[in-house]
Amino acid sequence: MKDKALEQSRALWNRSGLDLQSDEMLAQLLDRGDIGDWRKLYSMAKTDDHLRVRIKRIVTSLPVSLPHFWLAALATLGESIDWHAAVPNYFESSSV
Repeated sequence: MKDKALEQSRALWNRSGLDLQSDEMLAQLLDRGDIGDWRKLYSMAKTDDHLRVRIKRIVTSLPVSLPHFWLAALATLGESIDWHAAVPNYFESSSV
């Protein structure tokens, strides 16, 4: 998966390129991306089942800043979401 806009994302400031097959880069975009990045990821997830599964796994297992935002977005795409499942606490595992 390549996308010109995502390749230039400020969230990837410490990367020399974009590889959306990398869970680490995807997590960085989910956590540090801007609204344009998130719109593009949402648009891509509409037609990519594997991407939706990966996003769900990342936001339910890693501390990202807006996990419930992503779970709600996935729910609008038809993903089954357990709203009572615990998600990692971003503020306990970051310096924010």
